[in-house]
Amino acid sequence: MEKTIKLFAALAAFQQEVPAIHEGTKGYGYTYSDLKTIFKVINPYMKKNGLGFTQLLQGTTIKTIIFHTESGESIESTTEIPQNITLKGMNTFQVNGSGITYYRRYSLSSALGLVTDVDSDATGEETKAPVKKWITEAQFIKAKEFTAEQLETVFASFKFRKEEQQEELQEIYNNLKSIK
Repeated sequence: MEKTIKLFAALAAFQQEVPAIHEGTKGYGYTYSDLKTIFKVINPYMKKNGLGFTQLLQGTTIKTIIFHTESGESIESTTEIPQNITLKGMNTFQVNGSGITYYRRYSLSSALGLVTDVDSDATGEETKAPVKKWITEAQFIKAKEFTAEQLETVFASFKFRKEEQQEELQEIYNNLKSIK
């Protein structure tokens, strides 16, 4: 604990000065502050208190490191980025980029003790994920002729017994999306 005394003192001073950051960016039924807004607000307070941070991608994780520029002391947190997520209208690379940005924002906010969104404790309604049925061979063959929008429905509605079926439809989907 002694090795991070200066860092914790600087972090405490930072937390006393930095305001709540809530710009009201809307998405998925709630409002939040995006990374650009968070950086714009925190950077002067970080500099004033001799603090810095970096966020490193390591496989499927993001390591957030908060450091004290004068003493070299640091603390770190590692956050797992969920994989194999499908988002409507996004290809695999877009989904991954979205996940990285999302978890960068929340891991940094957590490590620094920031308030970056409206506190919605207990106001959300639990929803159950739709039950996906197994895709049949006939449905798979028919799906090869679908539009990108129809394929999005297939990915949202069906599970694949054969990984190569999902990969083949994903390739068709990606080709259709690249044409637009």
